[in-house]
Amino acid sequence: MRDAFNAQLDEMHRLLIHMGELCETVIDNTYQALMKEDRESAAEIIEKDGEIDQVERDIEGICLKLLLRQQPVASDLRRVSSALKMITDMERIGDQAADIAEIIKTGNLKAPAEALGMGKMAKATMKMVRDSIDSFVKDDLDLAKQVIESDDVVDGQFEQIRHMLAEGLVNKSATQEQVLDLLMIAKYYERIGDHATNIAEWVVYSITGVHKSAELTERKEQE
Repeated sequence: MRDAFNAQLDEMHRLLIHMGELCETVIDNTYQALMKEDRESAAEIIEKDGEIDQVERDIEGICLKLLLRQQPVASDLRRVSSALKMITDMERIGDQAADIAEIIKTGNLKAPAEALGMGKMAKATMKMVRDSIDSFVKDDLDLAKQVIESDDVVDGQFEQIRHMLAEGLVNKSATQEQVLDLLMIAKYYERIGDHATNIAEWVVYSITGVHKSAELTERKEQE
């Protein structure tokens, strides 16, 4: 019975890694499409979102089998339930990459995006996604906490871009349409960072049995 459980758990890990790699790819592709003004690549990103959705369903199916057939103990139950929460955030990462691609398909944004240094933000969110999945597969609590701390960096990058866009609008160095499109793209990258943080928080829960929301509730009750 335990051998069957471990085999399904290994398959769940394999698919989580694959889903994480797909998320990384679409994030990277959004920036590449933005820099090359490649509308065809943008359309492919939107199609890739469907592949991410399918992997989510595959992982969900394995998790349900583990819960219903294998009768997992408490630590295993936390691991499987955490994976179910994580894939929801990963699916939303795919959605937001597709939203960025939709903007790229209609905009002319290369020059202002390059000036904003938006590539740093895209790379930072990619690393957060990669590290959050790695921390789960490797049971690496320190790495999960590093991801959570990285969210402040991405938030700071968003605020910097927002400020630069406001100045660009005032100085007429970018059109109003470009400012709005680039602000939306930056916001989507920030949300991707938020989802990676959510994933890392579920990793912490799977290892320790304590989720951040529970910690906050306990603090409020003590105050």
